[in-house]
This record gives sequence, structure tokens and C-alpha cells, in this order.
Amino acid sequence: MPSTVIQAYTYNAADHTLRITFVSGKVYNYKAVPKQVYVGMRGAVSKGKYFNSYIKDLYEFEELA
Repeated sequence: MPSTVIQAYTYNAADHTLRITFVSGKVYNYKAVPKQVYVGMRGAVSKGKYFNSYIKDLYEFEELA
């Protein structure tokens, strides 16, 4: 199901970085994200709600664009 907030996301297992592209066009790298958090996001019905509950304000991030 498409998200109204999150356009795309990828996970780099080598460095545990979750890259999220928002529909606004902003891109962020979230650092030290466990693989199970990424797997949970993949299975979430609402990506935005999952992001707000399990990622936002919990992991260090950097804005890329």
C-alpha cells in the first residue's frame, strides 16, 4: 500500500543505514537501525505510522536532500 508520507526507503545491511525519501522530496539517512526495524517497516500497513512509532526521534539521522 502506498504511503502518503513516505515515497521510498532502502536499507543498507552493511552499515545499518535506513534511507527514507519522503513525498516532500526530502531524503534522510537513519543510522544504526537494526535490521528487524527495517523488516517491520516492510510489513507495516501504514509506513508513516510505523516511522513515527519506531524510527522518528529514536535514531540519529542526517538530511541528504
